[in-house]
This record gives sequence, C-alpha cells and structure tokens, in this order.
Amino acid sequence: MFFSSLAGTAVFSSEKMAKTNLARGEFMFAGLNCFEPGQEHAAHAHAGQDKLYVVLEGEAEITVGEQMQVIGAGGGAFAASGVMHSVRNCGNTRLVVLAVLAPPPGK
Repeated sequence: MFFSSLAGTAVFSSEKMAKTNLARGEFMFAGLNCFEPGQEHAAHAHAGQDKLYVVLEGEAEITVGEQMQVIGAGGGAFAASGVMHSVRNCGNTRLVVLAVLAPPPGK
C-alpha cells in the first residue's frame, strides 16, 4: 500500500474531530485525526497500546501525561500504554495528525 499524500486523505467534520483509517495490520494501525480550529480529542489512555502522533498539517497542542507542547508540522509525540494523552487544534487552520497505534485497536 502506498500514499502519495497522507494529508490528502483527510476528512473533516464541523461537529467533532473526524478520523480516517489508513492501514491496519496484525500488529499496527495507522489513521488520521482531522480537526477544525478549536476541536480536540479529549484526554484518554490506552491499556496495552502505545500511540505515536505525527503532525502533518497545522498546529497541535498535545498533552502526554503532565507535559503539554505546541507541535507543528513534522513534529510529534509518543504516549506509552496507560499514559493519558490529548490533542487540540490550537491554530486557525485545519489540523491533520497521523496516529499510529500498536497493537491495533480491538486486538
């Protein structure tokens, strides 16, 4: 499977953060979290699952545990299993974040 533009597959919703599934394997899942300005993904944790965020477009306020940073395109954050994390679009443009989870949801 190949993608010429990951961010080009993004979908958005005016009501809440939207998700796009990119790839699912036996050991990993990758998808996009797509935010309009001001939208957020509430703080949560995954038991037995690690998560990597990579900002593709826009500016994200990412919180992992007790730390928060504003991350732009090309940056990212890692939340280990059981660690609370959240993402908020703190910019004035759309935000597209690649989310990679291992193992995949539902495993």
